[in-house]
Amino acid sequence: MPTATAHYANLLARHYTWMLNLSFDEKVTEQRTILSPILKDTPRGPAVDLGAGPGFQSLALAQLGFSPILALDTSPELLTELESALLTHTTSDNIHTHQADILNLANHVQPATAAAIVCMGDTLTHLPDHESVRHLFSAAATALAPGGLFVLTWRDLTIELKDTDRFIPVRSDSDKIMTCFLEYTSPTTVQVHDLVYTRDPNHDPAKWTVEKSSFPKLRLSPAWVTQELTAAGLAAQSTATAGRLSLTVAQKPL
Repeated sequence: MPTATAHYANLLARHYTWMLNLSFDEKVTEQRTILSPILKDTPRGPAVDLGAGPGFQSLALAQLGFSPILALDTSPELLTELESALLTHTTSDNIHTHQADILNLANHVQPATAAAIVCMGDTLTHLPDHESVRHLFSAAATALAPGGLFVLTWRDLTIELKDTDRFIPVRSDSDKIMTCFLEYTSPTTVQVHDLVYTRDPNHDPAKWTVEKSSFPKLRLSPAWVTQELTAAGLAAQSTATAGRLSLTVAQKPL
């Protein structure tokens, strides 16, 4: 079965920023707006961005005064985007990118050193299974300094869509159309099928090419996430939403 890493390499990474339909700086501002009230009382220090992608959260953390920031992601294409962005942002001097599996967090962060760890977008559902999520929560609890915060967002896929509601338009413009189809394959996973149609203006403008790829996403409820954060030794402070994503904030006890 294709993995999230393979899906990004095969298709999604080269369309990722486009599909968000915001400029890079607009996306950074959006993430800073989410993180600022959550982290306002957190002492500034080292931070970790798990599944950093092009770096929206990394830049937001830097603008909020955290330093240094470790940006981990498995996609070299998205980390290259982040590294390019770092050349033009003055607050980015202490952001360090590293291509790595976020499940290997313990190999990159010393225990009790991180003031904040974020795992945002839909990174959490890309992990291979529920046990991997538990492993990540345990590793984050170890890496956080006492009082440090773990901020998570993810898409709650536990409610099954039916019939044509499973077909989701992502974004379209005059030269590109992206749609996705959800296949509920088990109580714990959803198979996500992405299709991207692209028109090549340098050839026949009426001719479109299609790219397609699929991968499984985990079905994680906010209640289950809170339960497992507690089991890892973290105190869930709040559960809310950020746009269409679930958001949970957990703190390492002092």
